[in-house]
Amino acid sequence: MENVILVIHLIIAFCLIGIVLLQRSEGGGMGMGGGGGGAMTGRQAATAMTKLTWVLAISFLVTSVTLTIVAAQNAAGGSVVDILPSTPENSVLAPAPPSGDSLLPPTAEDSPAVPPRSE
Repeated sequence: MENVILVIHLIIAFCLIGIVLLQRSEGGGMGMGGGGGGAMTGRQAATAMTKLTWVLAISFLVTSVTLTIVAAQNAAGGSVVDILPSTPENSVLAPAPPSGDSLLPPTAEDSPAVPPRSE
């Protein structure tokens, strides 16, 4: 069910993008459009395209809300952490760091007197 709604949602999204791109610009945004001509002219065509845009936009929102509801119903009630076992059986713990000054950077006394020779 969720996959069917998702496919319908994607088809509506692509149709909505297409219908918005087909519409004529009225304000001359980005220095284009606003003039006569175009694929559809006249007031009735603009009204039909506007109505189709509204229908696609409302159906897009309805499918979005439906997908959210279906996903929430299919989701488990708990967290992912609840699924994990509390004590792992084959856990390998990292060895504890040695105590003392070994965590400090090496000093001049720790370094070799001469650098190693390369052969």
